[in-house]
Amino acid sequence: MLPRSSYERLCQSRFLSGFLVACFFFPLGCAGYLYLVNNLSVFSSMGFPVPDVFKIDSSFFRVFMNFQGALAYIMTALIGPSLIAPDLANNALPTYFSRPFSRTEYVVGKVSVLFILLSIITWIPGVILFFLQVSQAGSGWLSNNWFILRAIILGNLAWILILSLLSVALSAWVKWKVVAGALILGVFGIGAGLAGIINSILSTDYGSMIDISRIMYTIWSDQLNIDSQTGLEPFEAWTGFFAVCIICLLMLERKIRPKEIVR
Repeated sequence: MLPRSSYERLCQSRFLSGFLVACFFFPLGCAGYLYLVNNLSVFSSMGFPVPDVFKIDSSFFRVFMNFQGALAYIMTALIGPSLIAPDLANNALPTYFSRPFSRTEYVVGKVSVLFILLSIITWIPGVILFFLQVSQAGSGWLSNNWFILRAIILGNLAWILILSLLSVALSAWVKWKVVAGALILGVFGIGAGLAGIINSILSTDYGSMIDISRIMYTIWSDQLNIDSQTGLEPFEAWTGFFAVCIICLLMLERKIRPKEIVR
């Protein structure tokens, strides 16, 4: 019930519908690039040299994940604040919890709205591109690059999870949708700025563990077997990832209650 009502409200926005459609332009361009690159092999078989830049490998899919991940970030800032903030602003939680479902089910229902929408523009087109490349390049390419499929799914699911939890946690604490959206956009910049200050003062790279963008870039690069050059080890990046998720869950546990105490 919760996801259905949220989808009905979101579909009424022409801007969001147009933005969702625009999110498929880059995957379509990538599909055309895949077809072009795989047909360049015909020229190499004829003795014409083909530059190394025209190849499909981990770097290609990291570019795809970065671009679609940025679009998912923007969509989260647009949609996330409208999921929980209105319920809190209108004191609607007691009405929700008077029905037979728990706080966990309420949060999962709200998060599932973002989870499905972000999946449509991130890992689902990524998987389609992967198998499109397999159909063009053959089983030999698959045997050498199978890990890319794992990276596309696991990396994007991790990104969706942290975006979803962050958006609902911030919108639960800030009842105004505009302010919550600004916070979602600003938390990444604030984290990057603080990380840079900590790293500069202490001459370390551990400050980057509070930079969500760098955390995810490190995780994606590790899954794709590429050097991230962020200064973070994969274990440190995953530690920062789970720390952010736990903090968001604690924020939700504190704020999402069947009743509100007014002092």
